[in-house]
Amino acid sequence: MAVSANRLELLQIADAVAREKVIDREIVLAAMADAIQKAARSRYGSETNIRADINSKTGEIRLQRLLEVVEAAEDYGTQIPLALARDRNPDAKIGDFIADPLPPMDFGRIAAQSAKQVIVQKVREAERDRQFDEFKDRVGEIVNGTVKRVEYGNVIVDLGRGEGIIRRDEMIPRENMRYGDRVRAYVYDVRREQRGPQIFLSRTHPQFMVKLFTMEVPEIYDGIIQIKSVARDPGSRAKIAVISNDSSIDPVGACVGMRGSRVQAVVGELQGEKIDIIPWSQDPASFIVNALQPAEVAKVVLDEDAERIEVVVPDEQLSLAIGRRGQNVRLASQLTGWDIDIMTEQEESERRQKEFNERTNLFMEALDVDEMIGQVLASEGFAQVEELAYVELDEISSIEGFDEDTANEIQTRAREYLERVEAENDAKRKELGVSDELRQINGITGQMLVALGEDGIKTVEDFAGCAADDLVGWTERKDGETKKFEGLFSKFDVSRVEAENMIVQARLLAGWITEEDLAQQQQQAEEADTAEEE
Repeated sequence: MAVSANRLELLQIADAVAREKVIDREIVLAAMADAIQKAARSRYGSETNIRADINSKTGEIRLQRLLEVVEAAEDYGTQIPLALARDRNPDAKIGDFIADPLPPMDFGRIAAQSAKQVIVQKVREAERDRQFDEFKDRVGEIVNGTVKRVEYGNVIVDLGRGEGIIRRDEMIPRENMRYGDRVRAYVYDVRREQRGPQIFLSRTHPQFMVKLFTMEVPEIYDGIIQIKSVARDPGSRAKIAVISNDSSIDPVGACVGMRGSRVQAVVGELQGEKIDIIPWSQDPASFIVNALQPAEVAKVVLDEDAERIEVVVPDEQLSLAIGRRGQNVRLASQLTGWDIDIMTEQEESERRQKEFNERTNLFMEALDVDEMIGQVLASEGFAQVEELAYVELDEISSIEGFDEDTANEIQTRAREYLERVEAENDAKRKELGVSDELRQINGITGQMLVALGEDGIKTVEDFAGCAADDLVGWTERKDGETKKFEGLFSKFDVSRVEAENMIVQARLLAGWITEEDLAQQQQQAEEADTAEEE
């Protein structure tokens, strides 16, 4: 059958729109059919159920009015009685639809304009869906584009089949872009929004540097070398930690390349950002020492519970370890995930002397001994009276100059001191109105009960409502800076696990949970761990 000129033109228009917008031809034809349906309703009545079909091979338009089969019709424009419907289709039943052919119609100016709006809207929606589907799977990739325009510091990038935006805070500082510039960026988010899919790009994201190294270093692309962590001060300095899965390949050397060719290619893309490439280590102390390069480290002291480390450096290395405006230590902290305190050897010596004097004075006052004995106990590593009270007697009597009688006397005085302190705390606890029931919780001391009472926590129910953060404190990391917030038990050397156990005991006492609930939670946790290992 020959296709008429009008029908042929319809198909050619559909093909042209589909090619231009890079969408499926069937979507364009469906949009045209929707437009024709809308125009037909404006002629036959908006309540009329009209269906338009366009033959994708011939371009023929077929209009039909759908009539719902009912027992007795009330509106013959949308319904047809069952008896009449069975004259047309003997198998018709209530709820079916009978198609009633309509004659071809000519579009008026208003109807044509309305149809055009419907087609444009449908095509735009299809184009947006295509863009979203295409770019949502490209999150985490580097894309190339051309600067289309710059608006209030934000750069709009033409990606060929979509538009991305690099917001001002995702641009490398002091980087100027003009219309027509070629640009590389990292796709970190794609969102479906009212005005269409928004493709968010970044040149400051740590993963942008990871992807650049992956493109420049074949060993990273092949998985022989892994990038374990990245810390960036965009446009200024960065640190990147690498490890090799092949002992014969030096991860740092591979990333630097012959005469620095590989790292220089990344530096050039990042506007001269200096990059320190650091060997990653499973040992936190070694890793942190490496991360603080080029500074030399004399000694480190780790606090694994708080993920905090004290680094001691020679006096002349302090400014190098900290870096300009704290940059070196801040990047090292971001890279390792540990809070880093830097001090000189002199500062550490002064601090240790201060701690020694404080312990000496504590023992002199608590045990009623002279300064010499206080200093001996402090120098032997005893930090608290509790340690002296409950340590094995041999550990005290084995100190040079001490005998068993002296050790007995020191331990007796230590226990008497603790009993006096506990009696004072118990009296204060009662004065504050703290419940006796709280004393049933294992690990809780009189000093802790006083601290709870001073904060208004007086019953088991009050304590059961606490979180571990309330007791041991918490840290917040923002913009590379770490801020520590104290908890009620921060000064009592209570770990997070111990605090959580106390809260669980309180919830059991308060009847909030049962032993069966705990057993079930434990079982679920073990199953989850097993699933992860598999």
